[in-house]
Amino acid sequence: MQPEILSETPITMAELKAGLEAVKKRDKVPSFRVIRTEEYLSSFETLRPDEAGKLFDKLMKLNIPRLREVHICKLIDLLPADANDVKLILQGYTITVSNDNIKKIVDTVREFVK
Repeated sequence: MQPEILSETPITMAELKAGLEAVKKRDKVPSFRVIRTEEYLSSFETLRPDEAGKLFDKLMKLNIPRLREVHICKLIDLLPADANDVKLILQGYTITVSNDNIKKIVDTVREFVK
């Protein structure tokens, strides 16, 4: 029997870290995949899950045309410091964002980066 994908929802690395913590509490011995994923996530600076959620909401409220949840999650994961970083992150997608909207994204992200 093949597993069936019921839905796909993008999540941030902060949410994934929180999910891994729940798995580690549930399982007495974490699996190899849990350990490797945790090692990978520790190489990135991420926000706390509640901060990531607030940033997600703020970026969604900007109502930037064609900017979807998957793009916003990637922006939250990588926390771009300037307009060039935003352009680099979004160049992997077929999306064009105006310079004014890129400035809005950078200003919003800066509110959450210490």
